[in-house]
Amino acid sequence: MSLLYQHARAFGIDLTPIQQQHFEEYYRLLVEWNEKFNLTAITEYTAIQLKHFLDSLSAAPLLLNAGVFEKKLIDVGAGAGFPGMPLALALADLRVTLLEATGKKVRFLDEVTREIGLENVTSVHARAEEYARDTKHRERFDFAVARALAPMRTLVEYTLPFVRVGGICIAYKAVEAEEETRAAKRGIEILGGRVREIVAVKLGDLDDVRRLVVIDKTAPTPDLYPRAGGAPKSKPL
Repeated sequence: MSLLYQHARAFGIDLTPIQQQHFEEYYRLLVEWNEKFNLTAITEYTAIQLKHFLDSLSAAPLLLNAGVFEKKLIDVGAGAGFPGMPLALALADLRVTLLEATGKKVRFLDEVTREIGLENVTSVHARAEEYARDTKHRERFDFAVARALAPMRTLVEYTLPFVRVGGICIAYKAVEAEEETRAAKRGIEILGGRVREIVAVKLGDLDDVRRLVVIDKTAPTPDLYPRAGGAPKSKPL
């Protein structure tokens, strides 16, 4: 994990030898499970370090500078664990919930958590629009993150209901970030959010530039949202 170690320092993370070993174990399990289930199209060692692990850690400065005592984060549509699992591996004081609707992916996340012995990660098998309507989880998180989940107009309805007022939502996007965010402006406001900034992030030596859309939660989300029955996807705000 030398590349990850080297470039993670640019995000304020100095990975210990034990943390690097944990990332190695995560990589091994990802490749092993990927032979049985379609978890990722990226399997090469260097590519996973940069395009999955380092990419996930790109939001770390935003989390570290948030000034929150008890840092609770939910990764909505976690998939194979990106970005939530790498953030949990690198930031021990972060309490991470990995929310995923596909059972086999949740089983993989549980296996990673058990094998590495993580105490700050919980995997949940549920749909975002249902889980967010439970008062035990609604507006209970300091941070919500999502990567490769959906266009912004849909993504914000899946994520913002989880965030407490004063917290932030971080959407991992690429070149389409600005256009998608403009299109989602009305929905973001309806859901109680306000766009703070779009941060351009360089990932090591890769030519691609990651963009992080940072949304502040400024008001409670109305009880109507998130809508059920696939409405966030079929009829986005």
